[in-house]
Amino acid sequence: MERAVGVILAGGKATRMGRDKAQVTFAGRPMIDHVSAALRTAGVEVLVVGRHIADHVSIPDLPNIGGGPAAGLLTALRHLGNRAAFLVAVDQPLLRPETVQAMLELDGDAVVAMAEGHPQVTCAVYRPASTPQLSELVAGGDLKLRRLLDRVATTYVDPETWAAWGEDGRSWLSLDTPQAVRDAEALR
Repeated sequence: MERAVGVILAGGKATRMGRDKAQVTFAGRPMIDHVSAALRTAGVEVLVVGRHIADHVSIPDLPNIGGGPAAGLLTALRHLGNRAAFLVAVDQPLLRPETVQAMLELDGDAVVAMAEGHPQVTCAVYRPASTPQLSELVAGGDLKLRRLLDRVATTYVDPETWAAWGEDGRSWLSLDTPQAVRDAEALR
């Protein structure tokens, strides 16, 4: 497996949750602890992007580039230089280390799982070769990560492939409302 860094996006406003998603308790621990533990178990370093979170290596988003996942990813890729980023949102506490490892073993400037016909852009691998294209998109005000996938060599992971890894789609399940957290407790 390549030397990659697990990048946790934590810069959002959490409007649907109503409070800081990183600190929302899920299965007895803050969600960020679940995400960082999964990444460490997968054998990657962890970097939080968007703001400082105690007890985590953290960096703020670059100034003047907008917000959202694209800004967070661009911040991370510029910070990491020649290292790949396994991007995941702070509200995805069901991330499986085995899925992280399997995705990192696949080739492509981006490696993205498909679920129900949609690319799971915030639970994906982005390699340094995607930085120039992402920079262009962000400079033009386009902050949609899905647009990046059309501009770089992207490997799409179909459900049959990720199911063979033991993945059932939980890794990219976003718990962005209090109800989603309650519902996901039953999945543990």
